[in-house]
Amino acid sequence: MAFVEFRDVCKVYQMGEVEVAAVSGMTFDIERGELVVVVGPSGAGKTTLLNMLGGMDSATSGSIVLDGREISAFNERELTYYRRYDIGFVFQFYNLVQNLTAKENVELASQICKDPLDAAEVLGQVGLAHRLDNFPAQLSGGEQQRVAIARALAKNPKLLLCDEPTGALDYNTGKAILRLLQTTCYDTGKTVVLITHNSAFTAIADRVISVREGRADEVVLNPQPVSAETLEW
Repeated sequence: MAFVEFRDVCKVYQMGEVEVAAVSGMTFDIERGELVVVVGPSGAGKTTLLNMLGGMDSATSGSIVLDGREISAFNERELTYYRRYDIGFVFQFYNLVQNLTAKENVELASQICKDPLDAAEVLGQVGLAHRLDNFPAQLSGGEQQRVAIARALAKNPKLLLCDEPTGALDYNTGKAILRLLQTTCYDTGKTVVLITHNSAFTAIADRVISVREGRADEVVLNPQPVSAETLEW
């Protein structure tokens, strides 16, 4: 059994009298410890996929399994615990609490977890050991995104979900964040899923899931992922 299994997953939204299918029969697998890039144009269903995998939205039909548990069958209480304990989220915008320091922002997430990692230690791992007591307004965009990644990692999640994590960053900073995510995946064994519209990012992935019109149009295993430092786009 794969670590993540999507089987014929559909998601239909009711817009007044009109039904809109955001995901239509999506099927794919993800293995434990992989860096996975989900790529596709706007409106292809990438974010809906991520929201369902992260327990923020429910599937209309089909089956979603993570680590042997069918999360698509969870009730609201079970989904709350799933989001709290099993999933780390990193978004395009950092969503940091402005009146808390970097360390306090990371500690905020770790307080709700069963087996959190030390906040200062994780911030050190993302290159911010010297920024523990700085507030978000005192940090660059790249540093704030590193805090957001540290916050997600401090939860010690089974799965790290990243939705366009470089979208608000300049080229060089974005490349550094991709390198950090790649290193985190390989060094910690975490499974990392990265959502993007940028096809250049697929070169760093162990597995590439190309999404089009609500389906997994193609799933490709990459035998030799390149270092994020070498990417050009």
